[in-house]
Amino acid sequence: MNETSRYPKSFSHIGITVPDLQKAVKFYSEVMGWYIIMEPAIIQEEKETAIGQMCIDVFGEGWGSFEIAHLSTSDGIGIELFSFPNAKTTAPEFNPFNTGLFHFCVQDPDIEGLVNKIVAAGGKQRMPIRSYYPNEKPYKMCYVEDPFGIVFEVYTHSYELTYSSGAYTK
Repeated sequence: MNETSRYPKSFSHIGITVPDLQKAVKFYSEVMGWYIIMEPAIIQEEKETAIGQMCIDVFGEGWGSFEIAHLSTSDGIGIELFSFPNAKTTAPEFNPFNTGLFHFCVQDPDIEGLVNKIVAAGGKQRMPIRSYYPNEKPYKMCYVEDPFGIVFEVYTHSYELTYSSGAYTK
């Protein structure tokens, strides 16, 4: 293996399909505080533009059109929101035991405040806020859902701090 290929790759973005793009942009920008970097737009199925051809390559033919918006977290991770007119409008069954994407995680030192905002905006708190190191360190976590049933996690501290301290060995 070439030494230059051994460095960790950075995370660019995540794509999320939602039933209502306007509501999702409002939730993720107002509740999560993410920046809107590209306002909602409609993409048509056509072969004359690069984006039209790329979408045909990804989705195949026959999808017609969809809405898309792009947001960004404070650390530059992209959030690509999709809304397809003929998509199933219910969230997939939560089953972390199946292969596939299980959740994403965001970080906020005010976990209680963020969880309360999520619930107030129509989301759900799936569990109590838990501490990784009770009475030792203030590292906390909680699973939540957005208003569309998409499950994600909230941490108070960075991934590196949480796990380099041996969360499972205590």
